[in-house]
Amino acid sequence: MKKLAVLGSTGSIGVSTLEIVKAFPEHYQIVALTAGHNINLLQKQIKYFRPRIVSVVSAVDAKKLSQQLKGMDVEICCGVEGMIQCAIAPESDMVVAAVVGAAGLVPTMAAIKSGKDVALANKETLVTAGSLIMAEADRQEINLIPVDSEHSAIFQSMTGHRREDVRRLLLTASGGPFREYGLAQFKNITPADALAHPNWDMGRKISIDSATMMNKGLEVIEAHWLFDFPATMIDVHIHPESIIHSLVEYQDGAVMAQLGVPDMKTPIAYALSWPERLPLDQPPLNLCSQGNLSFSEPDMERFPCLQLAYDALAMGGTIPAVMNAANEVAVEAFLNNQLDFLGISQVIEKTMLQHQGEDLITVDQALHADLWGRHKAHELISGGLV
Repeated sequence: MKKLAVLGSTGSIGVSTLEIVKAFPEHYQIVALTAGHNINLLQKQIKYFRPRIVSVVSAVDAKKLSQQLKGMDVEICCGVEGMIQCAIAPESDMVVAAVVGAAGLVPTMAAIKSGKDVALANKETLVTAGSLIMAEADRQEINLIPVDSEHSAIFQSMTGHRREDVRRLLLTASGGPFREYGLAQFKNITPADALAHPNWDMGRKISIDSATMMNKGLEVIEAHWLFDFPATMIDVHIHPESIIHSLVEYQDGAVMAQLGVPDMKTPIAYALSWPERLPLDQPPLNLCSQGNLSFSEPDMERFPCLQLAYDALAMGGTIPAVMNAANEVAVEAFLNNQLDFLGISQVIEKTMLQHQGEDLITVDQALHADLWGRHKAHELISGGLV
């Protein structure tokens, strides 16, 4: 039986992970959970899965949770230290890193340093400190298995093949809800419009990233670190049907792809069970009823966030951490109606331009760059400079 610590258990990936654990109790046991402020859902998860240790963001929420769970044998922690304690819980075999945003970096690194295998759903961890994460994973000889559907597809499409035979990686993107919008329409996009993803059921932040295509930009950087290929070998194709999750092209012209219905349970389950597969109760993929599968190149003028991510990867060092921080701030401002849709990319670009990048050597550097990027983005937004 594999024992799991789930970081971000109340988010969409965390909830789906626990549904898989519930369906296969003979395979998995939950030993640790972390969450943000949704302590009502976390309370239900604790009562069902009986972890030894849990953590929430604030001391206030930890106190409330303790009162709600009075008499239960569970250790309740809070803050970054609490997340770290859950990430390094000695009983766990694998950590599911599903915290959204740069907040996942520190506990994920702690898990790796403690020798845990990691099922990685937090792309920002590799965006902000990919070189450090991958070096530590190699040092500890742990398995770091991607959960993002695109990277899981590449991981599966490379299995049994030599990496030196790869010509390029092809990440597919749904294009989000605005792929057919003209540039003039973008200024009128509301948060409600951007949250209405046509194919995937995702959290608020990831839904906005999909709408701006920053999500795909982050995935390009993630793919660079996970598979050790340069940006020149990583392309993005718009694929509105979201059936082909990504492809790998080899030097002889052969192209391997992973297909499936757009449901995150499949890549999550594969990460948990690799190299085996679980018999999930998923609807079969019916290509006959699906109809045509279409592809197109992304328009960098309408979706500048994707180009900004390629630029950040090319510049390297602390620039990707700053870019990611500015994006998180800009997305939150957009959701709070403090910034229009076009302003998201403008905030990111101006923040990147004002940063003096440096080589990334330590996690503290990445955290400092993240903090700098957040302060600068807030400054730009509050000062009306976008």
